[in-house]
Amino acid sequence: MTARIFRPAKTATQSGLGNTRAWRLEYVPESPRGVEPLMGWTSSSDMKSQIKLSFETREEAVAYAERNGIPYRVEEPQEARRRVVSYSDNFKTSRVAPWTH
Repeated sequence: MTARIFRPAKTATQSGLGNTRAWRLEYVPESPRGVEPLMGWTSSSDMKSQIKLSFETREEAVAYAERNGIPYRVEEPQEARRRVVSYSDNFKTSRVAPWTH
């Protein structure tokens, strides 16, 4: 079973960068989840999918995987592209799209 080493992205409800600096090691699921016939809940027989380890740096996570003989793949984080916009740009006379209301 292979592990995935990545830095988690922020959730949709986060405005800051909390809990996005640490690297995480998670196992890739071996089998898909199934629906339990009696109650209708989703279940999995894969116990390693519950393991989530956090590390300060990428190198620590890679060293842990190599030390314990865990095959892994590293997913590099994509940095957010930020546009610098000013509120006063809405009222420029040289605005490309006219303001209609």
